Amino acid sequence: MSPDLARCRLFQARLYAILDSGYCPPAHWPHMAQELLSGGAQVVQVRAKFASPLQVIEWSLPIFPICERFGMPLIINDHPRAVRIVGAAGCHVGQDDLSVAEARRLAGPDAIIGKSTHSPDQALSAVREGADYIGVGPVFATPTKPTYAPTGLELVRFAASHITLPFFCIGGIKLENLDSVIQAGASRVVIVSGLLKSSFPRQDARLVREKLAA
Repeated sequence: MSPDLARCRLFQARLYAILDSGYCPPAHWPHMAQELLSGGAQVVQVRAKFASPLQVIEWSLPIFPICERFGMPLIINDHPRAVRIVGAAGCHVGQDDLSVAEARRLAGPDAIIGKSTHSPDQALSAVREGADYIGVGPVFATPTKPTYAPTGLELVRFAASHITLPFFCIGGIKLENLDSVIQAGASRVVIVSGLLKSSFPRQDARLVREKLAA
């Protein structure tokens, strides 16, 4: 996938899925990626917080051709050096990780770089840093980020009013509370455990896409 096409797909994306090793063993990632993309996920990120860079590369390599087949970008969490090796579209970094500029230097000048933000100041700073998109949250309490207090819907409303980049709301979002996030101004969401722990991830991904489209 060309960098221009990857960016185009990102700007069009509404549902961003994460293959998180804390909820889904990496051995199951290829099947889960197939399910989520078939259901309408438009970006896939691989995230293994306590894995080595070599493990992340090993687990990501089988996901790349699946994303390519669906024409959707693959993003690697935390490891910008792995981007070129895997063939991924880009990297996502957190507030305690590398700067956007450093991540782009390591991942490649055409790489998509996303950044997590947890406050209005961090969201505005990520825009100034040159991020291609930002994550906004955690909107609700989530075991994925137990040390972060939920931002609530106020940060969603702020982003909807002040952020010009694509922003994806994340953190404890599930089908049951998705309507409230949309009503606060979200048009793009990341859903992690709500899909990875579902008995029917493909169907639930499709329901999320339908709600976002409506």
